[in-house]
Amino acid sequence: MTVKSPHFLTDNHSLLDSGARVRWALVDDVDAIDRLIGESAEQLGKNFYTTLQRSAAIEHVFGSDRTLIEDGTYLIIENDDELLGCGGWSRRATLFGGDRFADRNPRLLDPAHDAARIRAFFVSPHHARRGVASWLLAECESAARTEGFRALELMATLPGVPFYAAQGFVQTADINLELGPEVGPEKAGVLVPFVAMRKELCSAAGGPANALHPTVPSR
Repeated sequence: MTVKSPHFLTDNHSLLDSGARVRWALVDDVDAIDRLIGESAEQLGKNFYTTLQRSAAIEHVFGSDRTLIEDGTYLIIENDDELLGCGGWSRRATLFGGDRFADRNPRLLDPAHDAARIRAFFVSPHHARRGVASWLLAECESAARTEGFRALELMATLPGVPFYAAQGFVQTADINLELGPEVGPEKAGVLVPFVAMRKELCSAAGGPANALHPTVPSR
């Protein structure tokens, strides 16, 4: 499969004034992506997860996914040398989790029957609610539509649920993921809540089910 070149994609005018650009991520970006993911999960998750839950998610679930990068479906938004956010979509069955997460499935999805995945959206705490996630999602939705997908599915963190709901996603299930064992006298696993969500891209007649209108401010 040919990986798309990392040339700049379309610009988002709300961020363009600041000099920000979006491009496909490269393997060389992995270290910077992992640093951003850890910082974002720790800082933006404080009001939603306990310290132990955040630590467990960062250690066992969150992190860069080299398959997404190699497939050419993972994006970063940057301004000069600063990484503002990252996120992508996937034509593979894995719903969530970086390289370190064991429950992954590389099976290719069928656009006629399966929903494309929205994967690993994280925004720098210094640039939250400034349109970064909206820009990433607009690019991902456009790419998935181009490949014939009619729906999107994702696993949202609790702080991400309001953002995705505002973009037309609906909750399909509450998920409590047991991670660990963690440090403690009982070495018990930690339950970390997530929310499965879905968005229909096309109606039964083939037309758009809901127009794509990235909103600012956003996550």
